[in-house]
Amino acid sequence: MQVSVESKEGLERRMTVELPAEKVNEAINKRLKEIARTVRLDGFRPGKVPVSVVRSRFSGQVQQEVFGDLVKSSYFEALAHEKLLPAGEPHIEPLEKSDNDGMGYVAVFEVMPEIQLKDLDGLTITKPVVEVTDEDLQAMIDKLRKQRTTWNEVDRESSNEDQVTIDFKGYIDGEAFEGGAAEEVPLVLGSGAMIEGFEEGLLGAKAGDNRTLELAFPEDYRVEKLAGKDAKFEVTLTKVAEPVIPELDEEFATAFGVAEGGVDALYKEIRSNMERELEQKIQSLVKEQVMEGLLKTHELEIPKAMIEQEAKTLVSQAKDNMARNGQSSNMELPVSLFEEQAKRRVSLGLIVSELVRSNDIKVDPDRVRVKVEEFAQSYEDPQEVINYYYNNQNQLASVENVVLEDQVVDWVMDHAKIEESKSGFEQLMNPQDENSPAASS
Repeated sequence: MQVSVESKEGLERRMTVELPAEKVNEAINKRLKEIARTVRLDGFRPGKVPVSVVRSRFSGQVQQEVFGDLVKSSYFEALAHEKLLPAGEPHIEPLEKSDNDGMGYVAVFEVMPEIQLKDLDGLTITKPVVEVTDEDLQAMIDKLRKQRTTWNEVDRESSNEDQVTIDFKGYIDGEAFEGGAAEEVPLVLGSGAMIEGFEEGLLGAKAGDNRTLELAFPEDYRVEKLAGKDAKFEVTLTKVAEPVIPELDEEFATAFGVAEGGVDALYKEIRSNMERELEQKIQSLVKEQVMEGLLKTHELEIPKAMIEQEAKTLVSQAKDNMARNGQSSNMELPVSLFEEQAKRRVSLGLIVSELVRSNDIKVDPDRVRVKVEEFAQSYEDPQEVINYYYNNQNQLASVENVVLEDQVVDWVMDHAKIEESKSGFEQLMNPQDENSPAASS
């Protein structure tokens, strides 16, 4: 077997493989004899068909079969001989040869890139330093109480934080517009759920009152045909209700699953949950910086075949998510929409794999156990979930991959520059974009 390799653009290689006539003829004759033993032809007894007859009848078919078999066996042998690691399937082009010259083919494929790990001394990771204060804890308790607000109907004028029930119809240029009318709509005044001026225009109204509101839709309103338009709303209030926030007592604690210990136990559980969520948030922010840093530090040329395959995987995942959300999964999603995301994922996968290999990072079984137990905590029977993971190798492998990534993050943190940034709990957990438009109907 003769092998020659030509480097093309980027990672593409063109490998020519030529097989000697003796090897090809030996394979052809072997196949012909196999056919002769089993073929049935008129005028011949089974197993007694001359090879010469079989050759005349099945020569073309046999040559195709032998060519396919020889390509399969010789392709990987040639790759090993040339020390090439292909990315994706090859494109095979047969060479024009006479029967006396054997067989040959050209395999066109991309190779895996060589990854040279870079020094990470210049990489800076900002790690948030946050603690759950008593004020944060109380704010969370107050939020939970507010979430369980009930409404008590009152016979008085409405004020901020009251819930009013309204019927309304909107007009633009004197004509009702689509989506501009509704009945029995509950609306909390001051919530910002409607366009600017709508809720303010209902302050001081009582059940049975009618209000006419002259307003304007925001220029960036989500319904393009309404954006920036002047509108008039005819509104009738049918009900005014004031908020009733539950007392912080044992009954309230029980409602959140605290069987014993009352309010004190509730505070401890909420603090524990907040601290766990805070830790997960910090880990997520740090991991995001680490991965972004690895991408910027290592500029890789990625095989197109790997990007295309990953993009197809992302398309499939997107369709599965759509189906789970009750949306039609028959929509055609262009692979090109996912190519940038696919390139990022493939690049990170290659870099992380090389970090793991070159630094002999082994997955820590103790950390895997902790991660599985974390997943199991939110279920009614945690031990059943733990057993499920440890009896299902595929599910356990997915957890091991997460843990291995976490260990890579730890390794990078040991070699990068770390800057601490103090922050508050609410600021870190719920960052607000001051430029974002207020919510509107």
